[in-house]
Amino acid sequence: MLNLIGVIIAFIVIIFLIRKKFNFGLSLIFGSIIIAIFSLYDTSLLEILEGFSRALIYDFDDNVFEFQTIELALLLTLIYILAKTMQRTDAINKMINSLRTIFFRGGTLGVIPAVYGLMPVPGGALFSAPLIDEEGAKFKLKQNQKNFLNVWWRHVWFPIFPVSSAMLLIIGSKFSDIGIYELIVANIPAFIAFIIIGLIYLKAFIKNAPKIESKPKKDCSGLKFLIPPIIPIIVYMLVFVSLFLLGFKDVNKFQRSIFVVGVLFSFAALYFLLKIDSKMYLRILKESISLNLVLAIVGIMIFREMVEVSKTNEIITNAIVSLSFPPILIVILIPFILGLLTGYNLGAIALSYFLVQPFFEFVNINIVGLTSIIFISSLIGYLISPIHLCNVVSSDYLKTDTTRMYKMYIPAVSVVMIIQTIFILIFYGR
Repeated sequence: MLNLIGVIIAFIVIIFLIRKKFNFGLSLIFGSIIIAIFSLYDTSLLEILEGFSRALIYDFDDNVFEFQTIELALLLTLIYILAKTMQRTDAINKMINSLRTIFFRGGTLGVIPAVYGLMPVPGGALFSAPLIDEEGAKFKLKQNQKNFLNVWWRHVWFPIFPVSSAMLLIIGSKFSDIGIYELIVANIPAFIAFIIIGLIYLKAFIKNAPKIESKPKKDCSGLKFLIPPIIPIIVYMLVFVSLFLLGFKDVNKFQRSIFVVGVLFSFAALYFLLKIDSKMYLRILKESISLNLVLAIVGIMIFREMVEVSKTNEIITNAIVSLSFPPILIVILIPFILGLLTGYNLGAIALSYFLVQPFFEFVNINIVGLTSIIFISSLIGYLISPIHLCNVVSSDYLKTDTTRMYKMYIPAVSVVMIIQTIFILIFYGR
């Protein structure tokens, strides 16, 4: 029980520090230390230290170096530099001006993050944050409103996106062992709900914005600056398909490396599109470097490991089971809570699937329907998690914090989950 108390206190401390504008990464590290201290009663100091090591560089259990944290830190830092460079060279303004002529009634506030949402990379909301910041200012949006639209619209594809690591995991032979398009079809109501809710919020946010008297003349000249952020998506798709056709079964383990290569190509593309002096371009790149994201990644990885080492997920599961909740509610709650705690959709599914699997036989829903519920539940928990990377990087860029979005998040995700659950109960019952 001390483990659970430690996690609760850690979350309170983290949220307090974030609201006080303290560094996010350091806030998570402090929270991780709190969890570690409260876990000492049931967990050895050696296990805790091994957890810290595993989060950073080396896994003592498998005796291998673990480069996930380094790769993520490098990738997100490169994305941040690209986004800031595009902003400082006015490439973003030119792109927005062209998009405005096509989606002139505020549609850009949804289209921009949705386009970048096709890039299935942690923290990808950083690409669209500067564009939403600029465009949202035109419609007099508050920073937390910009933040909500940026994160929400980025994730509208997730229920039906076939190359996401979370979806590929949950349909695997060690999990539900179903066809990917079976899951996509089952998730369509959640996908539609995401879009409709996003439109409702968008319209509500811009209702008091200055009226546009006439439709602007169409100008597509700035659309060329969509090329740099889209290049990583294209590179990923090409490499993913190529490796799959060559017989590589575990393509996803190369995902971060592929995106790093894609972003490097993006820097080259942006340079040629800008037609800028090379020395000036390199100076802008250098001045756009930020170490805050590196700290954030380190903090998230350490926090995630401490939650797992403390076995808090098992304690929460046992607590929910002891409350004699209906089995369907358990199947919904556990993936949601683990998504919230870990801020990681893939991790939430990996941790929760086997915890809720014993309850499948007590729920009158077939395996496709159950898989859909677990997937969507973990997705919405991950979406609103304060340690979800997209929330972190978007909030950091827009100079606000995730906690200010909960009055929008909570009703929105509740509606998505209710709609999805009703649909599954009606059409996937057995």
